[in-house]
Amino acid sequence: QVQLVESGGGLVHPGGSLRLSCAVSGSIFSLYVMGWYRQAPGKERELVATISSRNHTSYADSMRGRFTISRDNAKNTVYLQMNSLKPEDTAVYYCAATTRPPIYDLWGQGTQVTVSS
Repeated sequence: QVQLVESGGGLVHPGGSLRLSCAVSGSIFSLYVMGWYRQAPGKERELVATISSRNHTSYADSMRGRFTISRDNAKNTVYLQMNSLKPEDTAVYYCAATTRPPIYDLWGQGTQVTVSS
C-alpha cells in the first residue's frame, strides 16, 4: 500500500520560510509525478506545484518565484520550499502522487501552514 506522509508545517510570520516534506513508501517513488496542493478555509483545493519523474517543474502563478518544489528519489521524498510567505498562503498543504497526470490518485493527510504575525 502506497503511503504519503507530509511534515514541516507550522506557524510562521509573514515574510518567513518553511520547508515541507512528503515521504512516500510502498511503491517505486521515481515513477511518480508528484504535486503539492493546498486548501484554505472556505476555498477549493488548488494546485501549488508539480514535479515530474525527470524533475520538470511547474508552479501556480501566485507561487512562482516564492516556492520551489524538488525531489530526492534516493530518499523517496518530495519537498516544497516556501519563502516570502504571506497570510494568504495559510492553508492545509497536501502532497499527491500520480502515474497518470493530471489526475492525482494518491494523497497524504495534509500539514497545516499558518502565516500570521
